[in-house]
Amino acid sequence: MMADEVTNAARAAKEHATTGQPTIFAKILDGTIPAEIIHNDDKCIAFKDINPQAPTHFLVIPRKPLEMLEKVEDSDQDLLGHLMLTAKKTHPPYFLNRLRQNKA
Repeated sequence: MMADEVTNAARAAKEHATTGQPTIFAKILDGTIPAEIIHNDDKCIAFKDINPQAPTHFLVIPRKPLEMLEKVEDSDQDLLGHLMLTAKKTHPPYFLNRLRQNKA
């Protein structure tokens, strides 16, 4: 299942990159698509997933478009750290449980 998600995400990223159309995340950021925002700052927002796969399922996305992790640069280090800390602060029990499950 994870491979399918990765394939679908890569395909969607490629399609949006070639069409120039805004992604669903860009639409959430600009308010075109409504979302239940649970955190909002100058670097990112966190919002509840509309189709949760767990009792507490939320996403943290940067305001700066980052197409893929493979394409981030050293200059994005502070932003990536901020995203992780935001996830932790937004819902500590959920974040810690996920880390434990992943044996991080």
